[in-house]
Amino acid sequence: MRLLPILPVLAIYCLTACKNEPAKEQPASPAPTSTGNNPEGVARLLFERFNQHDWEGMAALYTDTAEFKDPSFGKSIVKQTRAETVKKYKELNTLFTNFRDSVIGVYPSGDNYVTVEFISKGTAPDGTLFELPICTILTVENGFIRKDFTYYDNEQ
Repeated sequence: MRLLPILPVLAIYCLTACKNEPAKEQPASPAPTSTGNNPEGVARLLFERFNQHDWEGMAALYTDTAEFKDPSFGKSIVKQTRAETVKKYKELNTLFTNFRDSVIGVYPSGDNYVTVEFISKGTAPDGTLFELPICTILTVENGFIRKDFTYYDNEQ
């Protein structure tokens, strides 16, 4: 299936979402789970919460302000607070219904890194189904995700 009609909508959404007023910084919170600094455990919990559409629980897995790299943001690294992450996914969920990620593989690397290969699926605003293969590299420090660098082909 071709994703060309879906990706401009997604890109515009993400770019405009980045230009909103910054949300207030949330206070630091304790480690989100008993995963400790186990990057694989944190990654699996991230995808579990994503698929449950538990945006607050998902955002709690990130540091107070995390770095994101994603083709929808352009080529630069974007810093987002937990509140901004919740807002982004809530808005995205209104555009793309019933979306979820199917994890293909989780590949730990060293003490602080894990790469997750997955397929994102859902329904676009025009009712068409989409399926997008994605890889994300997470940097986990002290039990929280500090960097979320995501790669996918946005030219399909």
